[in-house]
Amino acid sequence: MGSRNDPYGNFNFIVEIDGLGAAGFAEVSGLTTESDVIEYRNGNEDISVRKLPGLKKYTDITLKRGFTQNKELWEWRKQLLDGQTQRRNGSIIVLDEARNEVLRFTFQEAWPVRWDGPDLDAQGKGVAIETLVIAHEGLFQP
Repeated sequence: MGSRNDPYGNFNFIVEIDGLGAAGFAEVSGLTTESDVIEYRNGNEDISVRKLPGLKKYTDITLKRGFTQNKELWEWRKQLLDGQTQRRNGSIIVLDEARNEVLRFTFQEAWPVRWDGPDLDAQGKGVAIETLVIAHEGLFQP
């Protein structure tokens, strides 16, 4: 019998951002890359269109975590609101069942595009969640 090659769970991960303390996040989304398609046709060819790769694009990364006394995400966003853009590098690290690193998504030159405070509901029973959306200039798997 061959060995099993099970996929990793989507619930076991760590987020590291340069200059910020360790923080647990409930959700990460936006680990996406894409390229524009440039359509091109030589004048001496038939009606077929060639497709060439264009600009690379990286989707904004959205981080969600339970709202606590830790104000580091808000303070990073506030620096931008005060006219001082602080770019940071970071990683989203996927862990296996034994909490060993198995996959790392590294982003670079990130800055906070949007911060959302928690939705509050006097009759609610959920956790207060803060959301940070960061723009970046590259997503890699080293």
